[in-house]
Amino acid sequence: MSQETSRLKLPSLPAVMIFGFASGLPLALTASTLQAWLQGAGVDIRLIGLLSLVGLPYNLKFIWSPLLDRFSLPVGGRRRGWIALSQLALGCSLAAMAYADPARSLVGLSLLALAVAFFSASADIVIDAYRTELLEERQAGLGASFHVGAYRCAMLVAGAFALWLSDHASWKTVYLAMAALTLPGLFLAFLAPEPPRGGAPRTLREAVVEPFRDLLLRRGAWEVLLFVAIFKLGDMFATALTVPFLKDLGFTNTQIGVATKGVGLISLIVGGVLGGFLMRRWTLRRALITFGLVQAVANLLPLALSLAGHSHPLMLAVLGGENFCWGLGTTAYTALLMRLCDLRNTATQYAVLSSLMALSRTVLVAPAGWIKAAAGWPGYFIFAACLAIPGLLLLKRFDRWQLPDQA
Repeated sequence: MSQETSRLKLPSLPAVMIFGFASGLPLALTASTLQAWLQGAGVDIRLIGLLSLVGLPYNLKFIWSPLLDRFSLPVGGRRRGWIALSQLALGCSLAAMAYADPARSLVGLSLLALAVAFFSASADIVIDAYRTELLEERQAGLGASFHVGAYRCAMLVAGAFALWLSDHASWKTVYLAMAALTLPGLFLAFLAPEPPRGGAPRTLREAVVEPFRDLLLRRGAWEVLLFVAIFKLGDMFATALTVPFLKDLGFTNTQIGVATKGVGLISLIVGGVLGGFLMRRWTLRRALITFGLVQAVANLLPLALSLAGHSHPLMLAVLGGENFCWGLGTTAYTALLMRLCDLRNTATQYAVLSSLMALSRTVLVAPAGWIKAAAGWPGYFIFAACLAIPGLLLLKRFDRWQLPDQA
């Protein structure tokens, strides 16, 4: 490796962390935090429920991702330019939300929230492509863990911290503070290196057609896409009803908040970082199988709590253990998504894969309440653990899957 290449890679992981924080910040501000603001303003609960639709850009981002793959901006380069523009647009949109009044103009606030979600989804497209193109294969696991850890920290800031701040200041102050937190991502876009790998499609048609064609015509394509959709399904089921489960056992909101946002988040980050370091020595296949088995077993941990009943130390241990194991699995899974992207079509292919991944936390977990009602809590968590089996069985065919050459 040349000295020039080594110098180029020095800022890679710090850049991945800061961009990961930028990627995770807006999500809660158009979801749970916004819901708290609206509820406090006396908005009808039915309208609050409908406002979940402002999150649709996260599911549909693959539609405009080819434009971000094909075109560059005059300033900042093909990736950093779009990141800078998205952060600037996010900061302005969040600042505009700060001056909105839900009691007087709910429609106006909703449109601003939709704009935030659109610019956030656009930032995700480019940040995911940037990380995939910047990091070599041996750095992918550690880079994925840094990204996930920073992303989760941002969600904590925009969720728990923003709600705490709202008890001591106005919602205007809260959203202005969140708008200010987009500045590190904006400044970094001009300081970070442009990825040395990857190239823009020559035509818009090539940007639209080639990513899908490349994904679908690979050997084992449908197995790969099915795996992407279901690998984390057991985890999503296990977490879908965490709050109702803990409430049924008699835990208070404060206890639940500290456990999920404190112990859970720290454990998730520690597990993710450990997974990243292990993946520097392991193959991707070994990491997926090992961490997949670990996270499947972790989905059984709440079973012990459901049988033991109200036990605060056990609850902390269960949530800590779950999140630690899920951090391991998430790191390997994110590294796989990066590995699946052909560097000629990074933004669009990652957008497609991440949209497919989102099915496991939205559409596929929809029956969770019915399953719990039929099986009870013990049966529910056994079912969640069993949902990991199909993905693990698919991994037996990993060596037959065609992965693009990232060299």
